[in-house]
Amino acid sequence: MSFKFEHLDVWKLSLDYIDVIYDLANKLPDNEKFNLNSQITRAATSVALNIAEGSTGQSDAEQHRFLGMAVRSLIETVACQRIIKRRNFRIEESLLEKADIIAQNLAKKLHSFRKALSPSNKLIREESAIYETDEI
Repeated sequence: MSFKFEHLDVWKLSLDYIDVIYDLANKLPDNEKFNLNSQITRAATSVALNIAEGSTGQSDAEQHRFLGMAVRSLIETVACQRIIKRRNFRIEESLLEKADIIAQNLAKKLHSFRKALSPSNKLIREESAIYETDEI
């Protein structure tokens, strides 16, 4: 038995991205183990997890929302990559380029998937709360 998300190309690509990010994170210096290493791997994993969670037979609007969270997590990994590059850690340029190419492709696929789910921009929004105060 397989789950719906396992058939999604965007989910499969997110797994490829996780593999590259873990390779990159494992090359970071030991003093980054609890900082950039942890942050970038958790964010990359979050991309795949949000794709999977959004595919659980909920409404298109709900899946759209989870894909939005996947995009945010992806952008977080890209920001980590930029910090890694700026800090001049000893990471092969080819690995950074590979991560960047997959990230760009994944971002395009996530945005396209979101657009296909919500052509009229009918999204689930939280209702605005009305806050009352006691006038003194």
